[in-house]
Amino acid sequence: MKKILPLLFCTAALSLLSGILMSKMSFIARTSMNIFRKKYQYYEFMRTWWQGALAVFAVLLLLLAFQLYIKRKKSVLTATLVQVCCFILALAGLYFTYSDFRHDLSHRWVGERFHLGIYIFWINWAIISMYILLLKKDKGTKDASNKPASVPQTTPYIDLVDDK
Repeated sequence: MKKILPLLFCTAALSLLSGILMSKMSFIARTSMNIFRKKYQYYEFMRTWWQGALAVFAVLLLLLAFQLYIKRKKSVLTATLVQVCCFILALAGLYFTYSDFRHDLSHRWVGERFHLGIYIFWINWAIISMYILLLKKDKGTKDASNKPASVPQTTPYIDLVDDK
């Protein structure tokens, strides 16, 4: 737990920043969300900074818990593969989000501050993946690859004859 405490503080701070930036939508975006309230009702949480920050933090905590579980319970090879895949997914999400914000007219109108809030989410997940990838495994945790080989049962040697 002590090893991931700095990561939790970093995740909380970046989630707060992400929530604040996501709530800073442009005037056009806020107006369209008010006009088409029924269509955009699922995005209402992004209008309030603390709700957006809490949603981002909750999703990142779920991802962190999943990745820590894999790191602690699976073999080193499997854990490394999962962490690298999560890192690549985070970078792919960042790229596709950037591409969508640049090529979709309605998403361009949302505003740069909102875009930065979304980018910070993906960067935060990439940081989590890299941190866990570089984290050393605790000695007290079970590793699937360190299972002891089957040892044949031997009876203990008892000296019945005294050789004096």
